[in-house]
Amino acid sequence: MSDALLEVQNLKLYYPVKVRQNVLRSETRYVKAVDDISFTVNKGETFGLVGESGCGKSTTGKTIVKLLRPTAGDILFEGKSIFARQEEGQDLTTRIQIIFQDPYSSLDPRFTVGRCIAEPMVVHKTGTPQQREERVRQLMKDVGLRPEHYTKYPHEFSGGQRQRIGVARALALNPSLIVCDEPVSALDVSIQAQILNLMQDLQKKYDLTYIFISHNLSVVKHLCDRIAVMYLGNMVEIASKNDLFDRPAHPYTQALLDAIPIPDPDIPTMQEMLEGDVPSPMDPPAGCCFHTRCKKACPRCAQERPRLREIAPGHLVACHF
Repeated sequence: MSDALLEVQNLKLYYPVKVRQNVLRSETRYVKAVDDISFTVNKGETFGLVGESGCGKSTTGKTIVKLLRPTAGDILFEGKSIFARQEEGQDLTTRIQIIFQDPYSSLDPRFTVGRCIAEPMVVHKTGTPQQREERVRQLMKDVGLRPEHYTKYPHEFSGGQRQRIGVARALALNPSLIVCDEPVSALDVSIQAQILNLMQDLQKKYDLTYIFISHNLSVVKHLCDRIAVMYLGNMVEIASKNDLFDRPAHPYTQALLDAIPIPDPDIPTMQEMLEGDVPSPMDPPAGCCFHTRCKKACPRCAQERPRLREIAPGHLVACHF
Protein backbone atom coordinates (compact mmCIF):
# COMPACT_ATOMS: atom_id res chain seq x y z
CA MET A 1 0.00 0.00 0.00
CA SER A 2 1.33 3.42 -0.96
CA ASP A 3 0.38 4.96 2.40
CA ALA A 4 1.75 2.08 4.50
CA LEU A 5 4.11 3.38 7.20
CA LEU A 6 4.91 -0.04 8.71
CA GLU A 7 4.82 -3.48 7.09
CA VAL A 8 5.17 -6.66 9.15
CA GLN A 9 6.12 -9.55 6.87
CA ASN A 10 5.82 -13.20 7.99
CA LEU A 11 7.02 -12.37 11.49
CA LYS A 12 7.98 -15.26 13.77
CA LEU A 13 9.41 -15.22 17.27
CA TYR A 14 10.16 -18.50 19.02
CA TYR A 15 11.61 -18.89 22.51
CA PRO A 16 13.82 -21.98 23.04
CA VAL A 17 12.93 -24.06 26.10
CA LYS A 18 14.93 -26.98 27.48
CA VAL A 19 12.64 -29.92 28.28
CA ARG A 20 14.31 -32.66 30.32
CA GLN A 21 13.54 -36.16 29.10
CA ASN A 22 15.45 -37.96 31.84
CA VAL A 23 18.47 -37.48 34.08
CA LEU A 24 20.93 -37.56 31.19
CA ARG A 25 18.96 -36.17 28.30
CA SER A 26 17.08 -32.97 27.49
CA GLU A 27 15.33 -31.72 24.37
CA THR A 28 15.07 -28.17 23.01
CA ARG A 29 11.53 -27.17 22.15
CA TYR A 30 10.15 -23.79 21.16
CA VAL A 31 7.40 -21.56 22.50
CA LYS A 32 5.83 -20.04 19.39
CA ALA A 33 4.96 -16.61 20.78
CA VAL A 34 4.41 -15.15 17.30
CA ASP A 35 3.92 -17.57 14.44
CA ASP A 36 4.07 -16.13 10.91
CA ILE A 37 1.95 -12.96 11.01
CA SER A 38 1.73 -10.17 8.46
CA PHE A 39 -0.04 -6.81 8.50
CA THR A 40 0.42 -3.17 7.54
CA VAL A 41 -0.09 0.05 9.47
CA ASN A 42 -0.99 3.14 7.47
CA LYS A 43 0.34 6.60 8.18
CA GLY A 44 -1.81 8.61 10.57
CA GLU A 45 -4.07 5.77 11.71
CA THR A 46 -4.51 3.99 15.04
CA PHE A 47 -4.10 0.25 14.50
CA GLY A 48 -5.44 -1.98 17.28
CA LEU A 49 -4.07 -5.36 18.39
CA VAL A 50 -6.43 -7.41 20.56
CA GLY A 51 -6.65 -10.96 21.89
CA GLU A 52 -6.39 -13.06 25.03
CA SER A 53 -3.40 -12.93 27.36
CA GLY A 54 -0.47 -14.81 25.86
CA CYS A 55 -1.61 -14.46 22.24
CA GLY A 56 1.53 -12.53 21.21
CA LYS A 57 0.31 -8.92 21.17
CA SER A 58 3.01 -7.46 23.43
CA THR A 59 5.69 -9.65 21.85
CA THR A 60 4.76 -8.22 18.45
CA GLY A 61 4.92 -4.67 19.80
CA LYS A 62 8.30 -5.19 21.45
CA THR A 63 9.68 -6.69 18.25
CA ILE A 64 8.54 -3.64 16.29
CA VAL A 65 10.58 -1.37 18.60
CA LYS A 66 13.54 -3.80 18.43
CA LEU A 67 13.41 -4.83 22.08
CA LEU A 68 13.20 -8.39 20.74
CA ARG A 69 14.86 -9.97 17.73
CA PRO A 70 12.60 -12.07 15.48
CA THR A 71 13.28 -15.68 14.65
CA ALA A 72 12.17 -15.09 11.06
CA GLY A 73 10.43 -12.50 8.94
CA ASP A 74 11.02 -8.78 8.60
CA ILE A 75 9.54 -5.42 9.56
CA LEU A 76 9.70 -2.54 7.10
CA PHE A 77 9.38 1.07 8.21
CA GLU A 78 8.88 3.48 5.33
CA GLY A 79 10.03 0.71 3.03
CA LYS A 80 13.29 -0.03 4.91
CA SER A 81 13.98 -3.00 7.16
CA ILE A 82 14.40 -1.92 10.78
CA PHE A 83 16.80 -4.82 11.33
CA ALA A 84 19.13 -3.97 8.47
CA ARG A 85 22.24 -2.02 9.37
CA GLN A 86 21.47 1.64 8.79
CA GLU A 87 23.89 4.34 7.75
CA GLU A 88 25.02 6.83 10.37
CA GLY A 89 22.20 9.19 11.23
CA GLN A 90 19.60 6.91 9.63
CA ASP A 91 18.73 4.74 12.64
CA LEU A 92 15.03 4.00 12.23
CA THR A 93 14.58 3.14 15.91
CA THR A 94 14.45 6.84 16.78
CA ARG A 95 11.32 7.10 14.62
CA ILE A 96 9.54 4.31 16.52
CA GLN A 97 8.89 4.62 20.27
CA ILE A 98 6.87 2.76 22.90
CA ILE A 99 4.60 3.56 25.85
CA PHE A 100 4.78 0.74 28.38
CA GLN A 101 1.90 -0.76 30.31
CA ASP A 102 3.15 -0.21 33.85
CA PRO A 103 3.74 3.48 34.70
CA TYR A 104 5.43 2.44 37.96
CA SER A 105 8.21 0.18 36.70
CA SER A 106 8.84 1.87 33.32
CA LEU A 107 10.44 4.98 34.89
CA ASP A 108 13.86 5.02 36.57
CA PRO A 109 13.25 6.03 40.22
CA ARG A 110 16.73 7.63 40.38
CA PHE A 111 15.92 10.15 37.64
CA THR A 112 13.95 13.35 37.96
CA VAL A 113 11.02 13.89 35.62
CA GLY A 114 13.15 16.15 33.44
CA ARG A 115 15.88 13.51 33.17
CA CYS A 116 13.36 10.71 32.47
CA ILE A 117 11.90 12.61 29.52
CA ALA A 118 15.29 13.81 28.26
CA GLU A 119 16.96 10.38 28.45
CA PRO A 120 16.18 9.35 24.82
CA MET A 121 17.75 12.60 23.60
CA VAL A 122 20.81 12.01 25.80
CA VAL A 123 21.23 8.45 24.51
CA HIS A 124 20.96 9.52 20.87
CA LYS A 125 23.01 12.72 21.42
CA THR A 126 20.23 14.97 20.14
CA GLY A 127 20.60 18.72 20.67
CA THR A 128 22.47 20.71 23.29
CA PRO A 129 21.60 20.53 27.02
CA GLN A 130 19.69 23.80 26.70
CA GLN A 131 17.74 22.57 23.68
CA ARG A 132 16.90 19.34 25.51
CA GLU A 133 15.56 21.24 28.50
CA GLU A 134 13.42 23.45 26.25
CA ARG A 135 12.08 20.38 24.48
CA VAL A 136 11.32 18.62 27.78
CA ARG A 137 9.48 21.61 29.22
CA GLN A 138 7.38 21.93 26.07
CA LEU A 139 6.49 18.22 26.19
CA MET A 140 5.58 18.49 29.87
CA LYS A 141 3.19 21.29 28.99
CA ASP A 142 1.72 19.25 26.11
CA VAL A 143 0.96 16.23 28.34
CA GLY A 144 -0.48 18.28 31.21
CA LEU A 145 2.43 18.39 33.66
CA ARG A 146 3.27 21.59 35.54
CA PRO A 147 6.69 23.33 35.29
CA GLU A 148 7.54 22.59 38.95
CA HIS A 149 7.32 18.85 38.20
CA TYR A 150 10.59 19.08 36.26
CA THR A 151 12.79 18.45 39.34
CA LYS A 152 10.51 15.94 41.10
CA TYR A 153 10.93 12.14 41.12
CA PRO A 154 8.52 9.48 39.79
CA HIS A 155 7.53 8.21 43.27
CA GLU A 156 5.96 11.61 43.98
CA PHE A 157 3.31 11.14 41.30
CA SER A 158 0.10 9.16 40.83
CA GLY A 159 -0.25 6.44 38.20
CA GLY A 160 -1.94 8.76 35.73
CA GLN A 161 0.75 11.41 36.12
CA ARG A 162 3.48 8.80 35.66
CA GLN A 163 1.87 7.63 32.46
CA ARG A 164 1.87 11.24 31.25
CA ILE A 165 5.62 11.24 31.89
CA GLY A 166 5.87 8.05 29.84
CA VAL A 167 3.92 9.64 26.99
CA ALA A 168 6.20 12.70 27.04
CA ARG A 169 9.29 10.47 27.00
CA ALA A 170 7.92 8.60 23.96
CA LEU A 171 7.56 11.94 22.15
CA ALA A 172 11.07 13.19 23.00
CA LEU A 173 12.66 12.13 19.70
CA ASN A 174 9.71 13.32 17.59
CA PRO A 175 8.74 9.82 16.37
CA SER A 176 6.33 8.94 13.58
CA LEU A 177 5.06 5.70 15.14
CA ILE A 178 4.32 4.91 18.78
CA VAL A 179 3.57 1.40 20.05
CA CYS A 180 1.13 1.69 22.97
CA ASP A 181 1.39 -1.51 25.00
CA GLU A 182 -1.81 -1.43 27.09
CA PRO A 183 -1.03 2.10 28.28
CA VAL A 184 -4.21 2.56 30.35
CA SER A 185 -4.90 -0.93 31.72
CA ALA A 186 -3.24 -0.16 35.09
CA LEU A 187 -5.18 3.09 35.61
CA ASP A 188 -8.57 3.98 37.09
CA VAL A 189 -11.41 4.32 34.60
CA SER A 190 -11.66 8.11 34.94
CA ILE A 191 -7.89 8.46 34.47
CA GLN A 192 -8.03 6.11 31.48
CA ALA A 193 -10.40 8.52 29.73
CA GLN A 194 -8.04 11.45 30.38
CA ILE A 195 -5.01 9.59 28.97
CA LEU A 196 -6.93 8.38 25.91
CA ASN A 197 -8.18 11.90 25.15
CA LEU A 198 -4.63 13.19 25.61
CA MET A 199 -3.29 10.60 23.15
CA GLN A 200 -5.87 11.61 20.57
CA ASP A 201 -4.96 15.29 20.95
CA LEU A 202 -1.24 14.52 20.64
CA GLN A 203 -1.87 12.38 17.56
CA LYS A 204 -3.38 15.37 15.78
CA LYS A 205 -0.74 17.82 16.99
CA TYR A 206 2.32 15.69 16.15
CA ASP A 207 0.89 13.72 13.18
CA LEU A 208 1.42 10.41 14.97
CA THR A 209 0.60 6.84 14.03
CA TYR A 210 -0.33 4.45 16.85
CA ILE A 211 -0.26 0.70 17.31
CA PHE A 212 -2.62 0.27 20.26
CA ILE A 213 -2.40 -3.03 22.16
CA SER A 214 -5.26 -3.74 24.56
CA HIS A 215 -7.62 -6.28 26.12
CA ASN A 216 -10.38 -3.72 26.45
CA LEU A 217 -12.49 -3.91 23.31
CA SER A 218 -14.54 -0.87 24.30
CA VAL A 219 -11.37 1.24 24.42
CA VAL A 220 -10.19 -0.19 21.11
CA LYS A 221 -13.54 0.59 19.48
CA HIS A 222 -13.34 4.19 20.71
CA LEU A 223 -9.74 4.83 19.67
CA CYS A 224 -8.78 2.64 16.69
CA ASP A 225 -9.38 2.91 12.94
CA ARG A 226 -8.49 -0.69 12.08
CA ILE A 227 -8.23 -3.71 14.39
CA ALA A 228 -6.33 -6.99 14.19
CA VAL A 229 -7.32 -10.00 16.31
CA MET A 230 -4.63 -12.44 17.45
CA TYR A 231 -4.97 -15.96 18.84
CA LEU A 232 -2.11 -18.21 19.93
CA GLY A 233 0.51 -16.22 18.01
CA ASN A 234 -1.56 -16.10 14.82
CA MET A 235 -3.48 -13.32 13.11
CA VAL A 236 -7.08 -14.49 12.65
CA GLU A 237 -8.86 -11.34 11.47
CA ILE A 238 -8.07 -7.78 10.34
CA ALA A 239 -10.78 -5.26 9.56
CA SER A 240 -11.90 -1.69 10.00
CA LYS A 241 -13.46 -0.86 13.36
CA ASN A 242 -17.00 -0.80 12.00
CA ASP A 243 -16.64 -4.02 10.01
CA LEU A 244 -15.12 -5.91 12.94
CA PHE A 245 -17.79 -4.92 15.45
CA ASP A 246 -20.76 -5.07 13.06
CA ARG A 247 -19.76 -8.07 10.92
CA PRO A 248 -17.17 -10.26 12.73
CA ALA A 249 -16.22 -13.15 10.46
CA HIS A 250 -13.97 -15.37 12.58
CA PRO A 251 -15.56 -17.53 15.33
CA TYR A 252 -12.95 -16.32 17.83
CA THR A 253 -13.70 -12.67 17.08
CA GLN A 254 -17.40 -13.39 17.52
CA ALA A 255 -16.71 -14.98 20.90
CA LEU A 256 -14.63 -12.00 22.03
CA LEU A 257 -17.38 -9.55 21.10
CA ASP A 258 -20.07 -11.69 22.76
CA ALA A 259 -18.04 -11.59 25.97
CA ILE A 260 -18.23 -7.78 26.26
CA PRO A 261 -20.43 -7.04 29.31
CA ILE A 262 -23.53 -4.96 28.62
CA PRO A 263 -24.84 -2.90 31.56
CA ASP A 264 -28.47 -3.90 31.02
CA PRO A 265 -30.07 -6.78 32.98
CA ASP A 266 -32.73 -7.26 30.31
CA ILE A 267 -30.13 -8.16 27.67
CA PRO A 268 -28.96 -11.79 27.94
CA THR A 269 -25.31 -12.43 28.68
CA MET A 270 -22.99 -14.32 26.34
CA GLN A 271 -24.92 -17.37 25.19
CA GLU A 272 -22.10 -19.39 23.66
CA MET A 273 -19.12 -19.49 25.98
CA LEU A 274 -15.81 -20.74 24.61
CA GLU A 275 -15.09 -24.23 25.84
CA GLY A 276 -11.69 -25.67 26.74
CA ASP A 277 -8.40 -23.97 27.46
CA VAL A 278 -6.01 -22.14 25.17
CA PRO A 279 -3.52 -24.73 23.81
CA SER A 280 0.12 -24.47 24.81
CA PRO A 281 2.17 -22.25 22.45
CA MET A 282 4.92 -24.85 22.84
CA ASP A 283 2.65 -27.49 21.32
CA PRO A 284 0.05 -25.67 19.18
CA PRO A 285 -2.57 -27.76 17.35
CA ALA A 286 -2.07 -28.64 13.70
CA GLY A 287 -4.19 -26.89 11.10
CA CYS A 288 -6.27 -23.98 12.38
CA CYS A 289 -4.96 -22.87 15.78
CA PHE A 290 -8.53 -22.30 17.00
CA HIS A 291 -10.15 -25.56 15.86
CA THR A 292 -9.87 -27.24 19.29
CA ARG A 293 -12.32 -24.67 20.73
CA CYS A 294 -14.40 -23.89 17.65
CA LYS A 295 -17.93 -25.30 17.33
CA LYS A 296 -17.79 -24.91 13.54
CA ALA A 297 -14.60 -26.97 13.13
CA CYS A 298 -14.50 -29.73 10.53
CA PRO A 299 -11.80 -32.32 9.65
CA ARG A 300 -10.19 -29.86 7.24
CA CYS A 301 -9.61 -27.42 10.12
CA ALA A 302 -7.43 -29.97 11.93
CA GLN A 303 -5.31 -30.63 8.85
CA GLU A 304 -4.92 -27.37 6.91
CA ARG A 305 -3.92 -24.01 8.34
CA PRO A 306 -6.13 -21.24 6.91
CA ARG A 307 -4.43 -18.18 5.49
CA LEU A 308 -5.69 -14.62 5.69
CA ARG A 309 -7.99 -13.97 2.76
CA GLU A 310 -10.00 -10.91 1.83
CA ILE A 311 -13.76 -11.42 2.15
CA ALA A 312 -14.59 -7.72 1.66
CA PRO A 313 -12.52 -4.64 0.86
CA GLY A 314 -10.04 -4.31 3.70
CA HIS A 315 -11.57 -7.19 5.70
CA LEU A 316 -9.28 -10.21 6.02
CA VAL A 317 -10.01 -13.42 7.91
CA ALA A 318 -8.13 -16.70 8.45
CA CYS A 319 -10.97 -19.23 8.41
CA HIS A 320 -12.02 -22.00 6.00
CA PHE A 321 -15.63 -20.87 6.29
